[in-house]
Amino acid sequence: MDDLISPSDALYRFATQSKGALASSLSSVEAKDADVWVWLAYDQLNIAFLEALNFEGRVGVVLIESSTKAQSRPYHQQKLGVLLSNQRHFAVELKAAGYPVAYLISSASYGEILQSLTNRFGNLHCITAAERELRKELAPLIGEGHLIEHEHPGWLTPRDWFISSVGDEPPFRMDAFYRKVRKETGWMMEEGKPVGGKYSFDAENRFPWKGDPPAPVEPRYQKDPIDEEVETLVQTHYGHHPGGVDLSSQPTSAQDVEEALAFAMECLPNFGTYEDAMSEKSRGLFHSRLATLVNLHRLMPERVVNAAMDAQAPLNSVEGFVRQMIWREYVRHIHEVTDGFRTLEVERLPAQRGAQWEGFASQDQESHPNHLGQQNPLPMAYWGQTSGLRCLDASVTSVMEDGWTHHIPRLMVLSNVANLLDVDPRQLTDWFHAAFIDAYDWVVEPNVLGMGTFALGSAMMTKPYVAGSAYINRMSDHCKSCQFHHKKTCPMTRLYWAYLQRHAPSFKGNHRMAIAMKNVERRADEEKNLDVATFDHVRKTLLAGEEVRPPSEGDLRRWSNRSA
Repeated sequence: MDDLISPSDALYRFATQSKGALASSLSSVEAKDADVWVWLAYDQLNIAFLEALNFEGRVGVVLIESSTKAQSRPYHQQKLGVLLSNQRHFAVELKAAGYPVAYLISSASYGEILQSLTNRFGNLHCITAAERELRKELAPLIGEGHLIEHEHPGWLTPRDWFISSVGDEPPFRMDAFYRKVRKETGWMMEEGKPVGGKYSFDAENRFPWKGDPPAPVEPRYQKDPIDEEVETLVQTHYGHHPGGVDLSSQPTSAQDVEEALAFAMECLPNFGTYEDAMSEKSRGLFHSRLATLVNLHRLMPERVVNAAMDAQAPLNSVEGFVRQMIWREYVRHIHEVTDGFRTLEVERLPAQRGAQWEGFASQDQESHPNHLGQQNPLPMAYWGQTSGLRCLDASVTSVMEDGWTHHIPRLMVLSNVANLLDVDPRQLTDWFHAAFIDAYDWVVEPNVLGMGTFALGSAMMTKPYVAGSAYINRMSDHCKSCQFHHKKTCPMTRLYWAYLQRHAPSFKGNHRMAIAMKNVERRADEEKNLDVATFDHVRKTLLAGEEVRPPSEGDLRRWSNRSA
């Protein structure tokens, strides 16, 4: 595709009206070529969605590329490339399976495109959108009957399982839902009891990785003309977005998807033990890297769960993997029953949107969950400026290069540092949403607002996930190559103590925080003052776009004197 349609052109263009790899792979279609036309959204890229509808007669499929959607956030170039290439490959796969395919490209919104298309094709069928923001956009068309909505078949669990085990009001807790799903599905159950005598083997999944067993070689995929065409499109039209695009590192075709699943199952035996480990020698270690494919529904989640249970892997690995798949369902339900947390009675504050990427900032009209009143801007270190903190810089480099890290850097480095610096939770969430190839509102908002930060208070978590240098040193190799000594000069631990000190009133009465808060009280005044000075120095330095460097002679008290 050589260009995007402009506002001065017709509202949309059929892909076949242009030149290129996609155009040559599809055929021109008209409304009469199908008895029923179904629009599948960008994250419904599986024939199983059509099979679930069980329509009689010939079924045609509508797929849409909207540059309005692509430009709505500073989406990582890799994210755009992965989505567009998977959708284009899916279109070709549909044609090969005998489906008429109307592939539309436009600068308009989905609602505008679909409204216009119904004038030509008649009323369209659609699947309930996974993303809240897309459901909101489509609601008028559904209400007017232009779109006929059907239940989403790509989830593992119905809402009533969630409601019966967790309820529709906070506090939301995973354990009851997890047990419910295990019992209802029979996954890893024998005679009504969990295999191995317990539901969770999380305690066995917290070991650092020391280099043995060897980390798997990350897969590479053979690019085809569609991949190359998408790379050119992204570089041409979205080159001002962060990161870059390299589709040789991501599965896009049906063959790639099968290779990705096989690779994930090869990793599974060692996944559990080293699930929480981080290493600069292997960004992904034994993680499956399947989240993007599952969220796009290139792989149906049930197939992934079944593959894991059929694999020859230790129970702690299988259980840990399946628990992550169930967590995915859990956060989806929370997001839906709370209307994206809009029905929750939590502390809220206005927020600047756009995650500090130039040209995307905006002040919306909503107030966003912010239990601790954290309002510092997101440092540009999250977009690739050097921070001087090795753990942060290594994790951000992974995101800028790959659009991905596994869940522990997300939680215990990227979210942790933002927490300790009192970064606005909405800005951090926006960053995750834009920067990660697997991020969509239903999954990223609960994970960041509810778990990565403490923006929802106790609605999802009993305490915030924050830590000092000891955790990072224990679970990673970042500290070995850092300019700071993890015990003597690293600011992370003092940032941790300063965080607890600042937010002590919010943690009063929280039994999960009792020991930590007693330890804060026991700290000498001099140490408390140095904690605060460290926070002030690191915050000011990073917000100024500068690198944090160890003070001369390794004495953090020099930061205190400088701040004074």
